[in-house]
Amino acid sequence: MRNDIEGVAFDLDGTLYPNYSLNIRLIPFLLKEWRLLSAFGKARNIIRKEQKENPSILFNNFYDYQTEITAKILSVPADQLKEKIERLIYRGWELCFKKIKLFKGSKETLSALRDAGYKLGLLSDFPPRTKLEYLGISGNWDAVLCSEECGALKPHPKSFIDLAKAMAIPPEKILYVGNSHSYDVAGAAGAGMKTAWIKELLSSSLGKSPKPDFSFHSYRQLFNFMLK
Repeated sequence: MRNDIEGVAFDLDGTLYPNYSLNIRLIPFLLKEWRLLSAFGKARNIIRKEQKENPSILFNNFYDYQTEITAKILSVPADQLKEKIERLIYRGWELCFKKIKLFKGSKETLSALRDAGYKLGLLSDFPPRTKLEYLGISGNWDAVLCSEECGALKPHPKSFIDLAKAMAIPPEKILYVGNSHSYDVAGAAGAGMKTAWIKELLSSSLGKSPKPDFSFHSYRQLFNFMLK
């Protein structure tokens, strides 16, 4: 047990399951809707850039704003695009999670952390609740948040601070676990949290991002770090 940590929070995509298991299932979508996906990704990068340049910018109408930018990139009416993004990207991708398997040892580690008295939180850049149900881990959490609903994408600190409030734990008493050093490690550290970085086989170097407090390749290592 670690006396300096009261709660452990997790990213979802690429952190509790391997990214490749979703990407493989998205190949038909990528081939058919590559223009939409490319524009959608560019729109989110624009939002991140705007919030980096002006951290006070928060979006109460995040989904509408995201749609407006995507529509401008594609040169199509925004009112026609909003339903398509919801149907194909948000709801459509969720069905893939019925066949995705968690990282080995992740489910057991979550249960062990709860049994040891740690509060558990989850923060994702995409709506996570239906995905958690399909993955069979929806009942593990004290707090589940989506950064989009908080009005700011990672690494903006707003959603991390909101997560700490939802968990009723000071940020400095939370260990945030994620696979992206530029979004998860940087964002959580910027909010005052401790950080753990799960390194997949093809993970890049940390670059200019803050160094995580702990790095690991398997959930057995995270288990030992927290509970032994």
